[in-house]
Amino acid sequence: MTRVYNFSAGPAALPESVLRRAAEEMLDWHGSGQSVMEMSHRGAEFTEIAAAAEADLRALLGVPDGHHVLFLQGGASLQFEMIPLNLLRGRPVVDYVHTGEWSKKAIGAARALGRAEVHLAASAEDRSFTYVPAQDRWSLSPDAAYVHYTANETIGGVEFGFVPEVGDVPLVADMSSDILSRPVDMARFGLIYAGAQKNIGPAGLTIVIIRDNLVGLADPPLTPMLDYATHVKAGSMHNTPPTYAIYIAGLVFADLLARGGLAAAEERNIAKSALLYEFLDGSDFYTNPVDPAARSRMNVPFTLADPSLDADFLAGAKERGLIQLKGHRSVGGMRASIYNAMPIEGVRALVDYLAEFATARG
Repeated sequence: MTRVYNFSAGPAALPESVLRRAAEEMLDWHGSGQSVMEMSHRGAEFTEIAAAAEADLRALLGVPDGHHVLFLQGGASLQFEMIPLNLLRGRPVVDYVHTGEWSKKAIGAARALGRAEVHLAASAEDRSFTYVPAQDRWSLSPDAAYVHYTANETIGGVEFGFVPEVGDVPLVADMSSDILSRPVDMARFGLIYAGAQKNIGPAGLTIVIIRDNLVGLADPPLTPMLDYATHVKAGSMHNTPPTYAIYIAGLVFADLLARGGLAAAEERNIAKSALLYEFLDGSDFYTNPVDPAARSRMNVPFTLADPSLDADFLAGAKERGLIQLKGHRSVGGMRASIYNAMPIEGVRALVDYLAEFATARG
């Protein structure tokens, strides 16, 4: 068997060691005589799996005791709606920072609900979403219920290199595509959320970490599935959770801890992204449009000098075991997603191919 280097933005590559362990445990988890996929979510075996996953995630992120960790479903898209439904607390306005396609979707969902004014505290639209607005240019509302930003824009390849300062207003972050890629001070956040299918595990699981004093404040009251208080009270077991996705996520968390935690992960991600950006910057055949100060370590978009060569480029990459390099349909070009699970050998193989193709077609 030959495994490819998968540069997909999500569902994305998983650590090979995790996949091998899951394969070994597929039919019989720890002598239980059953697969994790067959377990009752309320049984002792799965309760152990879920508790270990939460403990390891707390250890990785340094989650304070005053924050709840939830394993939910519905993806980040459901959180776009749950957040304004749960966190308004009678406030008339919410602040959003607009840096690309995923913050746009979050803003659109909040506006569609119509429960509060959605104020753009900052926007990067003036430069086609290729940068992060400096915080001294933001216009924050003093009476905002929360401030929302997207830590990493998967499509545009723009990433915040800082945690915004918002005073006493709860800070909310979509970390779907850069969670666990670097250390972060969780005490600074009222809520973070992340779809698992990029840096954590299989699609179907969504991580929500919410500060205790933001739970149970929905006004007017919500139906149970839309209320964070329901899931906190039930320990993420109000309904059947995505059990196998939680199990795989737990293996990923344990693997990261064994490899030095998030500080070590960040070192690896800096090395991988620097290798790719250095090559792109030194080439006149490829272009990355993002302001260097806001370049993502996770998602690297680039274009070829001649777009008519795109199909040939992708075909050649596939022949070499380099897949899922086509850019998002909304922006075109190419995109290499180099999440935690992508080894530096994969980035080296990509850089070698980039050089080869440019030499042959440039």
